[in-house]
Amino acid sequence: MQQLPRNVIGVGASAGGVEALRTLVADLPADLDAAVCIVLHIPPSGKSLLAPILARMTPLETVLAEHGAPLRPGVIYVAPADRHLLIRHDVVELSRGPRENGVRPAADPMFRSLAAAWGANGVAVVLSGSLDDGAAGAAAVVEAGGRLLVQEPSDALVPGMPSSAIAVTRPDAVLPIGELGAALGRLVTPTGVPRAAPASAPASRVASGFTCPECAGALWELREGGLVRYACRVGHAYSEEAMVEAQGGAVEAALWRALTALEERGELLERIADRMRVTAPSTEHRFREGAREAGARAATIRRVLAVGSEEVAR
Repeated sequence: MQQLPRNVIGVGASAGGVEALRTLVADLPADLDAAVCIVLHIPPSGKSLLAPILARMTPLETVLAEHGAPLRPGVIYVAPADRHLLIRHDVVELSRGPRENGVRPAADPMFRSLAAAWGANGVAVVLSGSLDDGAAGAAAVVEAGGRLLVQEPSDALVPGMPSSAIAVTRPDAVLPIGELGAALGRLVTPTGVPRAAPASAPASRVASGFTCPECAGALWELREGGLVRYACRVGHAYSEEAMVEAQGGAVEAALWRALTALEERGELLERIADRMRVTAPSTEHRFREGAREAGARAATIRRVLAVGSEEVAR
């Protein structure tokens, strides 16, 4: 029969996370009675090289996670590109479910699945990264009775993720990266006693009035304790910081589309006016005015985007 680990450790990281992960796994004991699942934000295309990078730093078996792979003690599972890594009772699962906080893989779904499947035997670790992916999931692990260790924000190359996790829940430890590995080793030894899960208030859900930056569907506002998240019908989900970031990207994309449409409209109206110069001078004037109006609006959008015409041409 499959030997299950005593604990499962989920680790979330983003910008600045590769070096932090190298240090973390190098300090894990060789007889670690836990499975380790790692999510690092990476582009959706291409092959993740994180598993072989980490394998050189630790005696623990380090693999690129595969769907349905059994959870085994002393094994590190690395999420592949463009797949959420979900932790079940005895296996890991890979999912192409909706992006959360604008990324896939994301730390939040991994942490939520860890809390649901492993409860007090789950351990969440939040390392260097921007914005706040992982904060809501880390809070779910704590609420299920599990443990939370966070990299000291001042020690992280990018402190956003650690700071956000600390802001929404109380970690068991906030440590420099050079101390986290040893702390994890001590935490999952047989002498450790899991905590009972504290009582938590049920999540509330109300219509937000906002639309999803990715699919334009209506967003629900989800309140869980002091946390606020947004999720649409199909499952795209955002923390508040990720929502602001995604909206900013959507606004910029809309402005670029508007700029293109206005410049094309101005050019079309000029061409029509040129053809009517001889045959219909009065109509030519109307089209010239339309072209100038489109050009003025395009110039306003250019100023908003703070981009010169030379850069647009490139």
